[in-house]
Amino acid sequence: MKRFASYILYTLLLSAIACACSDNLDIHQSYGYSVETLPLPKSLKNGETVALEFSIVREGYYSETSYKFRYFQSEGAGILTYKAKVIPMNRFQDIASDDFVLIYQCVGEEQQQLDFVFEDSFGRRVEYTIEFSSGRTKEDE
Repeated sequence: MKRFASYILYTLLLSAIACACSDNLDIHQSYGYSVETLPLPKSLKNGETVALEFSIVREGYYSETSYKFRYFQSEGAGILTYKAKVIPMNRFQDIASDDFVLIYQCVGEEQQQLDFVFEDSFGRRVEYTIEFSSGRTKEDE
């Protein structure tokens, strides 16, 4: 009787394991993400420089995911650099780390607007806009 009971228990256990297994593995490689910056000044004067400290905030982590960005200056004029190299507009730049710093120098008196597009290796895009108002006051005019 013990042998029969252990045989039934063994059969039930094997059945439970077989039913629990699935051919559909749930492996995620592509996760959503967002982009953040540390607080920035509201305005810039001609010649002023500001550090744009970016962070990519991942919803999940897959080690093979890579990120890149491009930007377009839709208003104003300025120079964007990374490690002392000028970054050309509308050309994707690889991002080596989830946290990185770009340097922006204002070269005009008008409002500045930088439109960034971030893209991961799976084609997910995030748009991010930075605006600076003119640093001119009524006394400057």
